[in-house]
Amino acid sequence: MTVLARDTTPVILIDIGGVLSPDHLPAAAARWSGRLGISQQDFLGALFGGNDEWILIGRTSQEDWWRTIRGRLRISGELLSEIRRDLAAGQRWDAELVAGLRDLRGAARTVIVSNAWPEMRGGLPGSGVLDAVHDVVLSCDAGCAKPDPRIYAIALERAAAATPAQALFIDDTEGHVRAARSLGLAGHVHRDTASTLARITAFVRAAPRG
Repeated sequence: MTVLARDTTPVILIDIGGVLSPDHLPAAAARWSGRLGISQQDFLGALFGGNDEWILIGRTSQEDWWRTIRGRLRISGELLSEIRRDLAAGQRWDAELVAGLRDLRGAARTVIVSNAWPEMRGGLPGSGVLDAVHDVVLSCDAGCAKPDPRIYAIALERAAAATPAQALFIDDTEGHVRAARSLGLAGHVHRDTASTLARITAFVRAAPRG
């Protein structure tokens, strides 16, 4: 982590799942619920039920959590491995949005702020996104997850923001954006790439200089 001097450079705080990486879970749930003979809701519940209090904030290991999922689904280790490979292979990155952030280097500081499992760490180096951002804050490392105010504070510190108003927070979850706004940050709910890039551009252009 690079320690930056605090100044008036605009800051962009941006989410991964559903923003930088389009949501691929519904399609995966449709595939696997059919194979396993369960509902899509039950499949997603097996993966994520209770994860907010455990793996998402680093209170259990990746492997222990996957063992929990295996028990919930009552499947073999071989089939669990197949599910893990399939979920990892399904992740894609929004190349246009990443390129837009990369073009901002020098004009803004961008920090990823994501509620993420530890597996996300391994996927970032090969994604091409790291050279577009200044730092990464994952909930599994921070020990807290959005909308907890602490994770926004950590991200602002990493970005060397002098004030919360210096930052634009982007997420696809309205509650997370509301939490950011309540702390004094500007907020944008991501719906599509074009509108998000337009919001980022407008925010950076309107930022005070000096």
